[in-house]
Amino acid sequence: MSATAGRAEGLTGLADRLGIESDMVVMEVGHDEDSDEELRRVVVERCGEIVDEDTDEVVDVVLLWWRDGDGDLVDTLMDARTPLADEGVIWLLTPKAGRDGHVEPSDISESTPTAGLQQTSSISVGRDWAGARLAAPRSARSRR
Repeated sequence: MSATAGRAEGLTGLADRLGIESDMVVMEVGHDEDSDEELRRVVVERCGEIVDEDTDEVVDVVLLWWRDGDGDLVDTLMDARTPLADEGVIWLLTPKAGRDGHVEPSDISESTPTAGLQQTSSISVGRDWAGARLAAPRSARSRR
């Protein structure tokens, strides 16, 4: 297998690890020039398009690019939950340690429950970005 083929397989695997399927609606919040364009491309290849935060659609996945200094994480997480389907997830994408805009894990762990979410896993989503999978606790989903 060539290095290029291995990289392409790894990127496709990333879409799998994010749980993104071809029929899903994916919304993006906080995209900027430092966002990982390869990740975005893989998501678009998988689901067809990424909708922006002004969408009226119910979404299955929110990709939330978040950097230290972007504002109030709790408020942003609560806004991101609004269009989210009951079984939907938010991928909180933050710069890795040592990168500009790095967010301390304690900031995430303190903000998530206040927004009515829980962190279920974390993965590396690129050279510069880490992803934390956030979802409503099962008991909260049944009450929504």
